[in-house]
Amino acid sequence: MATGRFVAYYRVSTERQGRSGLGLEAQQKAVADYLNGGRWKLVAEFTEVESGKRKDRPKLAEALAACRAYGATLVIAKLDRLARNVAFVSNLMESGVDFVAVDFPQANKLTVHILAAVAEHEREMISQRTRDALAAAKARKVKLGGKRHNSATIHKAGVPKSVAVRAEKAAAFAANIAPIIATIRAEGADTVRAIADALNQRGVPTRRGGLWGPSQVQRLLTRNT
Repeated sequence: MATGRFVAYYRVSTERQGRSGLGLEAQQKAVADYLNGGRWKLVAEFTEVESGKRKDRPKLAEALAACRAYGATLVIAKLDRLARNVAFVSNLMESGVDFVAVDFPQANKLTVHILAAVAEHEREMISQRTRDALAAAKARKVKLGGKRHNSATIHKAGVPKSVAVRAEKAAAFAANIAPIIATIRAEGADTVRAIADALNQRGVPTRRGGLWGPSQVQRLLTRNT
């Protein structure tokens, strides 16, 4: 049950999302549901329209300042909205502000450092794989982009662009799940069945919105290896 003063921080990735409220309303509802039922006061709310890769977030700086002024706790809806790189998390830790992530309330400072490190590493791996694939395609003189190549290849000759796009989405999903699985493993889950059960208990859906099974976890682990 939540008690005390809180400052809410929401982040959307594009100006279009910021204007439309897409994603913002869900974050606001998650925070409201988390706070509901306790003796709490939401003293301020801040919404950032930014990229998750950037470190200079003025609204977050304002939110942290408000937390210090009110002696409040920073509350966010999703942990991945807070940071995706180790340097940013370190700066947050040095601010001296307590925080809570609605989707992972048991996370502490060490946990967040680990999750950020895993997420940053996976992002770098995806970027490197993409660069390597494009370099290989270029070496084979495969032309990329342009109206004449709507079904052109991206990762290798003969693979349609639509297939490559689906592969990129799958890789991005795997990158988002990797930190959660790392935490589940750290908590003692040592089989794919145990990991699947833990994901389902946390309410983490599969890429298609269903429940996790051992085979799906195994495919994800193989992809992230």
